Amino acid sequence: MLPDKDGPSDLTGGGIQSNSREDPAVSLFREYLRLKTVHPEPDYDAALRFLDRMAVELGLPMQKVEVCPGKVVAIMTWEGTNPSLKSILLNSHTDVVPVYQEHWKYDAFAAVKDGEGNIYGRGTQDMKCVTIQYIEAVRRLQAAGKRFARTIHLMFVPDEEIGGHEGMETFVKHPKFLNLNIGFALDEGLANPAEAFTVFYGERSPWWITVHCPGSPGHGSRFVENTAAEKLRRVINSFLDFREKEKHRLSTTECFTLGDVTTVNMTMVKGGVAYNVIPCEMDVSFDMRIPPTVNLQEFEEQIKRWCKEAGEGITYKFAQKNMNQSTTSTEESDPWWNAFSSACKAMNMTLNKEIFPAATDSRFIRAIGLPAIGFSPMNRTPILLHDHNEYLNEQVFLRGIQVYERLVPALASVPPLPGEV
Repeated sequence: MLPDKDGPSDLTGGGIQSNSREDPAVSLFREYLRLKTVHPEPDYDAALRFLDRMAVELGLPMQKVEVCPGKVVAIMTWEGTNPSLKSILLNSHTDVVPVYQEHWKYDAFAAVKDGEGNIYGRGTQDMKCVTIQYIEAVRRLQAAGKRFARTIHLMFVPDEEIGGHEGMETFVKHPKFLNLNIGFALDEGLANPAEAFTVFYGERSPWWITVHCPGSPGHGSRFVENTAAEKLRRVINSFLDFREKEKHRLSTTECFTLGDVTTVNMTMVKGGVAYNVIPCEMDVSFDMRIPPTVNLQEFEEQIKRWCKEAGEGITYKFAQKNMNQSTTSTEESDPWWNAFSSACKAMNMTLNKEIFPAATDSRFIRAIGLPAIGFSPMNRTPILLHDHNEYLNEQVFLRGIQVYERLVPALASVPPLPGEV
């Protein structure tokens, strides 16, 4: 059976129940989904007004920090009984990716709930669900009269979906971030179609690269030697041959997940002015995601060899080149992981530990030396982030609140660590 909203800890079994009267947390979730914080022009003001209201309802102070023009980070703070201890960060982002409405069953910003309790909308999985689950878990803990030694910060950041450069990446260097005195962070994860819950302790490094191929121009009727297109073809072959090798490794190594291999995808090609003119230059761009087990310096040397072998004058430049490969400890001796995993075990949750295959704001938190876990409590749920018809079932959503009701106290009650007062 699925747990009722007040109770038991087994979060792994059962079928879907329908409610004749909608839970207020579900109504709040659907309200938040209707805010069009979608790129390229996210309505961040609407999100901030909503969060202002939540802070008032929770009785928590909220500070706002404009980290870049028009890009505001909002932080609600629930002060602990011993605020000198390192704090707990519950992080989420307010923005969502664009939609192709013609491919959706319902309006992507109407938060329609079907007869099975599936709530459709952009952000249902990535990651407006977690935002509301944090808020509702805190609301319930407050209502139960709970207080914890460590301060808890609920942070809401912009621009994660376009790289986080004017959001978390900038904010972690800001004095007001340092003043939060963070010891451990939770951020987003992924759904899991099976019974287990996926937990991410690290991420692959995103490298976005454009290779520039110069060549001899000429008339389209001739066999011109040393053309840009010939060089481009050799470059593409090198990158995509490597891609096939990594696909083979993934399919033939039983214990591997996507986060354990390097993905390579050709995403853009540029060049040419007319059908009958051989271009003097062509560009090709790739999106690569590299796991922490790969030596990044050696990997770039390999790229240099591919370019050299493809012909003279070939150069490349990076639009994004993440060199940080920090991971968070998942050893049982680690106090943060022990608190997290023990709380999950008490709820009969099976955890699958993985490297996140894409990129989240967690990478910026880990890059400054702080432990961060990526986790969204969505099992028995297809992975639909950025996909058409993104949805989350209301019962899965409500169970997630219960999960955070257990996780937040466990983390906020970690005893003082060496160096803490």
